[in-house]
Amino acid sequence: MDVTAIVVVTAALFAWGLISNRLERADVTAPIAFVVVGLALAGLGLVDGPSGPEAVTPLVELTLVWVLFSDAARLPVQELRRDAGRYLRLLAIGLPLTILLGWGLAALFFPGLGMWLALFVGAALAPTDAALGVPVVSNPAIPSRIRQLITVESGLNDGIATPVVMLAIAGAAAAEGLEHAESAGHAAVELLIGAAVGVAVGGVGGLALRTARRHGTAAESFAGIAVLALALAAYASALALQGNGFVAAFCGGLAFGACAGRRAPAELEFLEQMGMLLASLVWMAFGAVAVPIMLDRIDGRSIVYAVLSLTVVRMLPVALVSLGAGLDRTTILFIGWFGPRGLASLVFALLALETLGTQADEAVTVLATTVLLSVVAHGITAAPLARRYGEFAAAAGPEPGGPVEVTPLRSRLSR
Repeated sequence: MDVTAIVVVTAALFAWGLISNRLERADVTAPIAFVVVGLALAGLGLVDGPSGPEAVTPLVELTLVWVLFSDAARLPVQELRRDAGRYLRLLAIGLPLTILLGWGLAALFFPGLGMWLALFVGAALAPTDAALGVPVVSNPAIPSRIRQLITVESGLNDGIATPVVMLAIAGAAAAEGLEHAESAGHAAVELLIGAAVGVAVGGVGGLALRTARRHGTAAESFAGIAVLALALAAYASALALQGNGFVAAFCGGLAFGACAGRRAPAELEFLEQMGMLLASLVWMAFGAVAVPIMLDRIDGRSIVYAVLSLTVVRMLPVALVSLGAGLDRTTILFIGWFGPRGLASLVFALLALETLGTQADEAVTVLATTVLLSVVAHGITAAPLARRYGEFAAAAGPEPGGPVEVTPLRSRLSR
């Protein structure tokens, strides 16, 4: 990237800070704006787009590490017991069903992908990004338990899907006979090592920070930097021990959130701000690297698959697992629709490009089409449908079981 490109990128970031409220009222979200900036950079020849995905690999990996750690650490696990059954239904049953259904449709629509890349598509498009529907999870007219359900699902499903995504990429690389490709079995061992290392690093780090606060030895001004370093330590430690760093980051976040005490959410703020900055750069990289590939290869099958991914592939599993969960039909449809695809899916797309090169082009086309369609469709419908559902909920009477405290949503530059 030359100096001119850096000027454009920094100017775009500053400009968004100046006029973001005005643009958001016109349904121009940050992902849309930064994808356009990235596409313009590639179109003007200021960055080496599709031919150089490896150049953005450090950015993509660092973003995913911090996203996984902060998402997992923010969730108050101890306070989720009241609706644990609903969370388990969506995450332990609904998410695997979504992956399987997406995998099967990808294999049917795109037989040239093969088993592993079809699995990659299904798994990479399974995680949801609640930040793409901020008017939904921040609207007090919507029952707090529904907002918390959507937020918790979004916070955990990217970490749960990550092992499947990494296995699929490893399997695809091995099937193509790429140099340094690992077998799926070896990748599975790496996942287990990563989980163990992440729990150890995150748990010990959380306890250490909690103890330091209690004894007054930790400066509040540096606590955020310490947590940022802890997330990187979990990732790097797993890599040093031949484990999967992304799984380590996710498990480390879970352990940190459970052990760090009540101050943990405040100490995550600096990490999340850094994540917001990197996320904006990833959206630009997505526009510069993945969108040109999509524009060259997109066809009717990709568009139909994207529509099915956002509707049937998401909504059918949600409907099935919600049977007997005490949710009415309108609520089930509402939850099913607000499963937008966002940052995690596009990060997985860029990782696949870096590992597989042009072998991943068709899969990346499907992912890019789905994410872009989701950004537009969910961005436009979030506010009006949230208002209508809020009116429906108000007419239905008081919230069953009483309200709960909703976990604050970490912005991913999606608002």
